[in-house]
Amino acid sequence: MAIIPMLLGFAAAAVEIPEIPHIRGEITVDGRLDEPLWGTALEVPLPYETRPGENTAAPVNTRALIVDTGAALVIAFEAQDPQPEAIRAYLRDRDSAYQDDFVGVVLDTFNDERRALEFFANPLGAQMDLIQDDVNNREDDSWDAIWDAAGRITDFGYVVEMEIPYTALQIPDGDGLQTWGMDLLRFYPRDQRYRISNNPLDRSVSCYLCQLSKVRGFEHASAGTDLEITPTLTARKSEFRDEVTDPALQSADADFEAGVDVSWGVTPNITLNATLNPDFSQVEADVAQLDVNRTFALFFPERRPFFLEAADFFSTPLNAVFTRNVTDPDFGARVTGKIGPQAFGVFVAEDAVTNILIPGALGSSLASLDQSSRDAVLRYRRDVGKNSSMGVLLTARDGDGYRNLVAGIDGRIRFSDSDTLTFQYLDTDTEYPAEIVTEFDQPAELSGDALYLGYDHETRDWFTYMSYQARDPGFRADLGFLTQADFDKTVVGGGRIWHGEEADWYTRMRLAADWDITHDAGGRVLEREVEANFSVNGPLQSFLQVGAGKRARLWNEVLFDEDFRFFYGEAQPASGLYLSLFAETGDQIDFANTVLGDVTELGPQLRWNFGKHWQLRVRHTYQKLERDEGEIFTANQSDVRVSYQFNLRQRLRLTVQYTDVTRNPELYEDEVDSETRILGTQLIYSYKVNPRTVVFAGYSDSGLEDDQVNSLTTTNRTLFMKVSYAWEPTW
Repeated sequence: MAIIPMLLGFAAAAVEIPEIPHIRGEITVDGRLDEPLWGTALEVPLPYETRPGENTAAPVNTRALIVDTGAALVIAFEAQDPQPEAIRAYLRDRDSAYQDDFVGVVLDTFNDERRALEFFANPLGAQMDLIQDDVNNREDDSWDAIWDAAGRITDFGYVVEMEIPYTALQIPDGDGLQTWGMDLLRFYPRDQRYRISNNPLDRSVSCYLCQLSKVRGFEHASAGTDLEITPTLTARKSEFRDEVTDPALQSADADFEAGVDVSWGVTPNITLNATLNPDFSQVEADVAQLDVNRTFALFFPERRPFFLEAADFFSTPLNAVFTRNVTDPDFGARVTGKIGPQAFGVFVAEDAVTNILIPGALGSSLASLDQSSRDAVLRYRRDVGKNSSMGVLLTARDGDGYRNLVAGIDGRIRFSDSDTLTFQYLDTDTEYPAEIVTEFDQPAELSGDALYLGYDHETRDWFTYMSYQARDPGFRADLGFLTQADFDKTVVGGGRIWHGEEADWYTRMRLAADWDITHDAGGRVLEREVEANFSVNGPLQSFLQVGAGKRARLWNEVLFDEDFRFFYGEAQPASGLYLSLFAETGDQIDFANTVLGDVTELGPQLRWNFGKHWQLRVRHTYQKLERDEGEIFTANQSDVRVSYQFNLRQRLRLTVQYTDVTRNPELYEDEVDSETRILGTQLIYSYKVNPRTVVFAGYSDSGLEDDQVNSLTTTNRTLFMKVSYAWEPTW
């Protein structure tokens, strides 16, 4: 039976806040609790199943032991399991063990109920670390900290030890006892994925961090000098063809680059990061995405470590800061921190290349200027009341004959446990150089603003949402990723949630529907859509969703009527095996020829761990567009990744990405290739002592076949190596 939230709230208020003991001595992080110091630890049970159950008794017993050494927070978990042979645990790379059994902690070090750091590990010690941002309602695992974990499977279950240095945390500056928010968690995946915690969760309260229990201690916590210097060395040797029809590959000179990154904790709550001559190339290949019959630029997430550190400090409701636009900087510097209710971030860089996203009402374009630019971002946010905040954002980009300035305010106001208003206003001023004006038919100078308003009402069983956003034709945010301008859009939606009881075959069902309409600045309807969907969570950790809708969409002065139907399903029928499928059918505009076609799209995925070391990941996309006259195009794209994890530090991964697009030139107004095939491969060996002490060595190539060449021809290939070492001076 669910525990009555009111009684829980009263009980929480009546219980004294526990204090974490400070110990003198060292604990070896090895998954064995054999040091006498563990006898003095604070013991915390995890009695609640919060999902799928609603604060019911946990199906398995778990306890956490917590101590403060003055330099680190050390936590041990004893996770009992009646069937230890059923424990799901594999050797994995960082941030990859979410389908396994795992335990961990969520730490709100400032006790502001807005931002928390998450540290998890599976029974073999594979680490995951994330940032929980309740202000923008985001959880991001791209952040990596330097901490230690070890796990061991036993005859009663498993044990995990974690040592989280205070240098990995931003903590309040000052002496005396501190109060932090803390959630101790265990995830127990079997037929269902059980979430087990020391904290009950009220599903009628839409914030998460505001429900964490509190702990006191850390009086002796010290981040020390917290200085980290990371020199890097990158070597690269490439061969390439300027044109696919060139008879032979040309060899480029070997390229060697040295750089250095510096991270300095100026105070326990203010951090300075700087980088000089960095190699900001991405090591791992992006997940392949089809760009056939699309008018807006594709989004690829940031993966470069320098930009991922404290990235949430620059988040706003609109994606006005997208650091992947900073392509090849010669140097960069960033300061982030939080002082009382005030959080701030400053970022500057000198970029050798200037890439520009040019948004429009019906599509976007990408431009690249062969000139440098100076980039700067200033973000300031102030906590207001218990769970509200207000912020300011300034971005600037400046080059030869080019500038883009953005200034705005934003906020998130919580009126109650269930009601939240989010807003952002941005004003921009832009000057384009002559080549952008000529090639992309843009004004030399333009300005505009953007507005976003969103209201959300969320309770245990019902939810509604409304939003309105508008962007002027002259709005540009060149350091962000906002692909559309010249529009206003209104969305209204809501739905009902049913929660299963213990005897039900389902754990959750959800029915949702919304309506939206979009106009351009002249009042023309760009899109009008109504959509409904139904989803259910069931056995085998399954999730199924079906939906349908109707839309009217404008293209090339013609308003087309489209019907669509979609299905999504996923399940984990066995340990280490994940399957999913997306399917959609209906009408879709052929943007190249301004006609309506019938589309079929399939997107199956497979993740399979076989043995403790091997993993296979397959992602495929199939898309076909046809009309009465015949098939317009068929596209197939596969992204296959096979990896062997030697241990928690070493991995070998092979990536193969293959795209095959077949078109019928007779159904196109402009000349197109009848067939295009692209093949890319990458083999990488990695050795990671921690996120910044790493060795990468690898090979990559790509090949192309089209109407000019009738066989797959290698267009480039590269050998590369990257070494970095995180050095922490002790002076």
